[in-house]
Amino acid sequence: MTNHQSSNYKSIIIWLLIVCAFIFAMVVVGGVTRLTHSGLSMVDWRPIMGAIPPLSEQEWLRTFEMYKQYPEYLKLNHGMSLGEFKGIFYWEFGHRLLGRTIGLVFFIPFLYFWLRKKLDRPLLKKLGVAFLIGGLQGLMGWYMVMSGLVDMPRVSHYRLAAHLSLALFLLAYLFWIILGLKNKAQPLRVGDGECQGVRGFALITTGLVSLQIIYGAFTAGLRAGWGYNTFPTMNGEWMPDAVSALSPLWLNLVENNAGVQFVHRLLGTLLLLSVIGLWSNIFRKTFSASQKTSLNLLLCSLIAQYGLGVYLLIKVVPIAAASLHQAVGCLVLLAAVNVNFQFREKKINGFA
Repeated sequence: MTNHQSSNYKSIIIWLLIVCAFIFAMVVVGGVTRLTHSGLSMVDWRPIMGAIPPLSEQEWLRTFEMYKQYPEYLKLNHGMSLGEFKGIFYWEFGHRLLGRTIGLVFFIPFLYFWLRKKLDRPLLKKLGVAFLIGGLQGLMGWYMVMSGLVDMPRVSHYRLAAHLSLALFLLAYLFWIILGLKNKAQPLRVGDGECQGVRGFALITTGLVSLQIIYGAFTAGLRAGWGYNTFPTMNGEWMPDAVSALSPLWLNLVENNAGVQFVHRLLGTLLLLSVIGLWSNIFRKTFSASQKTSLNLLLCSLIAQYGLGVYLLIKVVPIAAASLHQAVGCLVLLAAVNVNFQFREKKINGFA
């Protein structure tokens, strides 16, 4: 793609950046909604009419009465006032409204660019996939909420992880498209063996980032961060017996609070060490400024994320720090995507 061709995509790039910003905000608001225990306050799903909150006292009372029939009120919030209910309701309502807004921010400009024939066939296909992922994300959100409306007033941590993963995959996917449209980076210009090694290392690092995000969701969903609030050891032990308390052993990796926190700590440390290793390897060689900058951004964001994680653990999950931790996690993922783009092997149909 030439510079002239790239300039033709300027308005599309701006549009997709706005969509990414909305998705980023959606993830952060979703985190606050979970941390304030607001996610189960809306007990029905109305894709169209649900965009309007209760407007009268009678509607509020009816909505509150519906909430009172479900486990969160019966087991945790019994005796809650209508005013307190409104406080948690508006967080979940805002989260869902933001999701609907993202759909409009994506779909209306998409129609405009499509009707104006601004979208070539490869880009049209990519954006169609993005729209499909966005729809699945909305469905997964309700599927997640349903798990907390049955017996226990807590959503399934598996569904929470799937919900978050879909959102971040969509964010990363759109960001990759944006990078392809901008096409500022150049393919690696060193020996093929060295090229492959760097790309392989970058892919492994991105895989670790993705796995760490999933374990972050597990940690949040199981509320595993409310135990073992010391660092670097877990209450004076590197690996407490509680980490392997469940049987069969593999169950500790996904359903044991102590085990999940242990894996989350371990993955975070392995990820930081791997990025430091990748960074030191790159900076000893003659790579481009954009490639080195991408590694700088990944390393800095990861150091910040690691420090926030430690602070969050020691301070027993304060809401502001937890929200920031989730936000920086998004930036780490985008930084990892950028590294992979900068060290990509070739261009296909004008896209990396």
